[in-house]
Amino acid sequence: MTPRGRWVVARRAALAVVLGATALLLSGCSWSKVLGLGWPNGITPEAHLNRELWIGSVIASLVVGVIVWGLIFWCVIAYRKRRTDVELPVQTRFNLPIELIYTVVPFLIIAVLFFYTARTESNVDKITAKPQVTVGVVAFKWNWQFNYLDASAKMPNGQPVTEIGDSSYVPILVLPTNRTIEFDEHSQDVLHSFWVPELLFKRDVFPGNVTNHFEVTIEKTGAYVGRCAELCGTYHSQMNFELYAVTPQQYAQYIADKQQGMATPAALRDIGYTQNNGYATTTHPFNTSRTADTATP
Repeated sequence: MTPRGRWVVARRAALAVVLGATALLLSGCSWSKVLGLGWPNGITPEAHLNRELWIGSVIASLVVGVIVWGLIFWCVIAYRKRRTDVELPVQTRFNLPIELIYTVVPFLIIAVLFFYTARTESNVDKITAKPQVTVGVVAFKWNWQFNYLDASAKMPNGQPVTEIGDSSYVPILVLPTNRTIEFDEHSQDVLHSFWVPELLFKRDVFPGNVTNHFEVTIEKTGAYVGRCAELCGTYHSQMNFELYAVTPQQYAQYIADKQQGMATPAALRDIGYTQNNGYATTTHPFNTSRTADTATP
């Protein structure tokens, strides 16, 4: 077989392997999941920006990778040593066009990635002058406290409406859709991290005299799991909460119910969240006993 014939056969074999592997990997996935590369769709404009940045970066990396792999395999096959070869192939040195290409092209790739990253970061970190809802997030080992800081969300004694979790109760943060929501975060002890996967964004919660701020606008109602994303001690993996995104009308009713002294489960049932009797539906309280999993002799 001629060298060109062997090259054609090798190329067709490689193409068949790639197509077969692709068909196998995609057989159990929908196109939306494939194109999303495993990321949630997101429920805020900030989440959509993060998702687009991530997908665009991965696609750009794959394109560069395919080009590099193609050049490597082409050189391996086209310039491999044959039985009839008696000398080494000609070595190319000081090739100005090639040097310009591998200098300018990476610079352009980095510049484009930097531009879109900076644009996304500036939008994600943007804080409006007058958010419509403000929530204080207090993290502690190993749970969460949520304080509704708006003037319309105060209890009769002047204190803010508060939701706090413990080892026997998973706290639920109730927020309205289509409203600008500012989060003011603070930790009582060690470093934690506030994370709701559907927000496609997390922000560290610092101890000391440091308050971290960020803002989102939730577009879709639903119940979403929240977690601590920073290793913070023994029960870090159980430091969960749930975010319930409700309509503005339901949110106003929820705050009114809390101001009247209703517990969170009762207030949630009153606005229509009857699943699991108003308690967390995805996460569960944790047992703090160090001997709970120890077998009895």
